[in-house]
Amino acid sequence: MGSSDITTPLGGDLPIANRFLFELDGVELGVFKEVTGLNVSVQVDEIREGGQNGFVHQLPGRMTWPNLVFRRGVTNGNALFDWFNKTSGEGFASSENKLTKSTGAVTVIDPVGERLRSWEFIDVFPVRWKGPDFSVESRDPLEEELEVAHHGFRAVTQAS
Repeated sequence: MGSSDITTPLGGDLPIANRFLFELDGVELGVFKEVTGLNVSVQVDEIREGGQNGFVHQLPGRMTWPNLVFRRGVTNGNALFDWFNKTSGEGFASSENKLTKSTGAVTVIDPVGERLRSWEFIDVFPVRWKGPDFSVESRDPLEEELEVAHHGFRAVTQAS
């Protein structure tokens, strides 16, 4: 079977989960230490049919997606914080309370930097930013965290 075999691991070898980047409207915001929340759930609606006591019909209902949480070491750039400020508080008010939603993407890359697969998030906007915690007793690296809401995602395989 050829490289299009659906049982062949992406990129020929099993890709590892520690090589990925985050993009916003096609602009790379950087590589992150961790991304969580990439999942979807389908509510199950039950219909109980009269006279049928042996089972309940189950039909797919609404789909829900949790927020995504991105974590990384603090960088020299302010892109995440600037995006957050533009979509909330005074930044939101200055745009007449109109939210500009973006398309975000998490892309898995292989060891040589080739893009393998992306998950594109629809109508992304930030809902929480957290800076580092400080303590005189800490030896932990400085980290920032960004949480974003979205209206679903689609997977896009980019490897040939």
